[in-house]
Amino acid sequence: MRIAGITLPDTKRMPLALTAVYGIGRSRALYVLARAGVDAAKKPPELSETEENAIRKALEGLVLEGELKREVSGNVKRLKDITSYRGMRHSKRLPVRGQRTKTNSRTVRGNVRKTMGSGKRKVDLK
Repeated sequence: MRIAGITLPDTKRMPLALTAVYGIGRSRALYVLARAGVDAAKKPPELSETEENAIRKALEGLVLEGELKREVSGNVKRLKDITSYRGMRHSKRLPVRGQRTKTNSRTVRGNVRKTMGSGKRKVDLK
């Protein structure tokens, strides 16, 4: 079964299978299934044609996949263009939402340590 250009995995139940589509999480998947009147215990191959159409109709008004990605990237670009604090954090590739950077966000800053002891300064022996 394909929805919004994405093939849903056949081995997972519908609430988890719908999360393969960008913009649909667990709660939105359950909402869509309830709105379409489809049993959440079913898997994609078990759905009838009418149930598939009901799910597609329930997803019609939602912003998903490429359109949602364009919207999010446009929002980030706008923040960068007006040089807001959040925009500057995005452009410097630092955490945007107030997280600490001294000990966390190592991978973002490029300070990757594979083991706990490596990367720290050596203590000089007297």
